[in-house]
Amino acid sequence: MSSTELPGVRAATAAVSPRVATVRVAEGEELRAVALPGLTLTVRARPPARAGLAPALYVHGLGGSSLNWSDLMPLLADVVDGEALDLPGFGDSPPPDDGNYSLTGHARAVIRYLDAAGRGPVHLVGNSLGGAVSTRVAAVRPDLVRTLTLVSPALPEIRVQRSAVPTALVALPGVASLFNRMTKDWTAEQRTRGMLALCYGDPSRVTEEALRHAVQEMERRVQLPYFWDALARSARGIVDAYTLGGQHGLWRQAERVLAPTLLVYGGRDQLVSYRMARKAAAAFRVSRLLTLPDAGHVAMMEYPEMVAQAFRELLDDCGRS
Repeated sequence: MSSTELPGVRAATAAVSPRVATVRVAEGEELRAVALPGLTLTVRARPPARAGLAPALYVHGLGGSSLNWSDLMPLLADVVDGEALDLPGFGDSPPPDDGNYSLTGHARAVIRYLDAAGRGPVHLVGNSLGGAVSTRVAAVRPDLVRTLTLVSPALPEIRVQRSAVPTALVALPGVASLFNRMTKDWTAEQRTRGMLALCYGDPSRVTEEALRHAVQEMERRVQLPYFWDALARSARGIVDAYTLGGQHGLWRQAERVLAPTLLVYGGRDQLVSYRMARKAAAAFRVSRLLTLPDAGHVAMMEYPEMVAQAFRELLDDCGRS
């Protein structure tokens, strides 16, 4: 066990039970609930192509869910035994009992799940908020991480892009509920198209079927009584993490990561600046960089084949362990 373990993460054991899905489950996927003291997490799994494959865990970004990995997971089912986690308050996971949506709180949830499930070390893959969470997990619990893949990770920027400012404002107290009231007449499709315009480099790449599924998921989410609270508090957690210095700063923690790291950045990302790619590549000890000029914030959804190929190359160089 690492001496920098987050407090209390080994105290729980998992009780796994079947779950009646209230969210879309793609063909070949399964959902289950993992109950931990004070925390219930939904896990999306796809049976591996064969037994004995190394485990992988996918962690979504702010406002996302495990559904964000449904395009990438089947492309890697022959090389890893993949699971995708719904962070507390997102997807089909209910809020945590302690209401802790900080970056550390989300990282603790990931660590508690991995410890309870006994799946570590895993190939850990994170996007945006999930990238920042995964960076912290890899830094404080290197025993749990074989490799680290970060797609547009939410690491601190000195000068935030103007297009990312509205998202950051959600972190301010009262802004999320105000926005909810101001947009109460918006349809789920309007909300969804706005989200796609922000997250995709080219929203026209989204198929009609994918759009329909996204609208259905948006309709479900906005009806959840904790939706805006989880979003606002998690956004605040990112902002707070940006201000931390010393050993708890994300860039300092990136420097402590021992796992081989793949970084994926999109040239049309409106939330995480493309210019941060070189800084990130220099920060992680053993890193490789994939830049996709036409991708936005969710390259694993826009260009899953390219991300999958880069991941395979990472595993090949690491001996597929």
